[in-house]
Amino acid sequence: MSQEASLDTTPATVPLPVRTITAVDLNESLAAGYADFKAKRGDLIFVGLLYPLVGAVASVVMTGSDISMLFPLFAGLSLLGPLVATGFYELAKRREAGRDSSWWHFFGVLKNRSILSIAAVGVGLLAIFGAWLAAAALIYTFFFGLQPPGTAANFAEMVLTTQAGWGMIVVGNLVGLLFAIVVLAVSVVSLPLLVDRKVSAERAVATSLAAFRRNPAVLLRWGVTVGLILTVAAIPLLIGLAVALPVLGYATWHLYTRLVDRDELARMGR
Repeated sequence: MSQEASLDTTPATVPLPVRTITAVDLNESLAAGYADFKAKRGDLIFVGLLYPLVGAVASVVMTGSDISMLFPLFAGLSLLGPLVATGFYELAKRREAGRDSSWWHFFGVLKNRSILSIAAVGVGLLAIFGAWLAAAALIYTFFFGLQPPGTAANFAEMVLTTQAGWGMIVVGNLVGLLFAIVVLAVSVVSLPLLVDRKVSAERAVATSLAAFRRNPAVLLRWGVTVGLILTVAAIPLLIGLAVALPVLGYATWHLYTRLVDRDELARMGR
């Protein structure tokens, strides 16, 4: 029986081969991501603007007059970042293969042979995003009850000048951190792997979790680095995300190529 046949008969939750990486791999991935962005000149700035634009629209539509959900919404958008980044993975894959990688190929991921699996992981990330918003609403209710936040100025005063407000900040950030770690573990490998190879969503997620278990400290450092970059980039009205997102998208692709043994995948027929 061939290796490929053996792989096909294994349970879908069995991960593909992963490697141990170090902080050096993180630095090199970021450097490679920035180099890729510079090589594309300004093409990807246009694509990078899609995410902040979606975020701005979503904030208006979803929060309405409830100012208390504005910060959880913007913070939670980072949970969907890996899904948005699949277009950058597609560009990175094309560039790696020496093929044309103009900005419109960002949407080429929609024609990817693993699109249904990508969509399945995307639905999972959307569910986590929804759970985070629900948790944020419960946290607000726990500390402030059903008291409406009122205006932005009133809400800021409630949060920053009261014991309940500081308690909400601490608990909210801790809970948000847990959600972020879950998304990191689930998506750091799964989505670039699905863009790169034809595998099931279950196996892609299992491989991502295996990579996280093998490199917890390094990947947590990666998560902190990504979070800091996104936070700084979001300060100027989200405009900085137009640069940060393409760079991080490319960098995550390069990190994936270090985490997953693609030579072994080729020998498996993957």
